[in-house]
Amino acid sequence: MGSRVTIVLDDVNSERLRNLQAKMIKTSSKSVSFSHVLNVVLEDGLKKYRS
Repeated sequence: MGSRVTIVLDDVNSERLRNLQAKMIKTSSKSVSFSHVLNVVLEDGLKKYRS
């Protein structure tokens, strides 16, 4: 389990993440939490900053 963090997302990014979550739910036999989706997107985005 990870750390609990409070963040503020703008409406556009929140909607995009919710849409991605909906797509992931449709293609998975398991539940997909919003936190999981956010972590997947962050991990993928942060790869370009690794040295």
